[in-house]
Amino acid sequence: MYISGQIGMDVASGQLVDGGVQAQTKQALSNMGEILKGAGCDYSNVVKTTVLLKDINDFNSVNDVYKTFFSTKVPARAAYQVAALPRDALVEIEAVAVLGPLSDS
Repeated sequence: MYISGQIGMDVASGQLVDGGVQAQTKQALSNMGEILKGAGCDYSNVVKTTVLLKDINDFNSVNDVYKTFFSTKVPARAAYQVAALPRDALVEIEAVAVLGPLSDS
């Protein structure tokens, strides 16, 4: 399953959450979690993510939040600084997940 880029937008208000890059990262990953749940899976099904950052210097702050969502099975990841993100977000995260049980080979 391909999950398009999620930003730190509160779906109820349609606005970016306050609190900077960490708050936006937490909201983006929470939004992703709802999509995963809707497909009958969770964060452990994610095998690849791409993190787009307004400022690459925020990588460590984003990573601090990221590792709380992916604590046991950490997916492959790429991270890039980009010129601009939708709604002037600070972070956007997209993912690829495998539906069904995963096994280590």
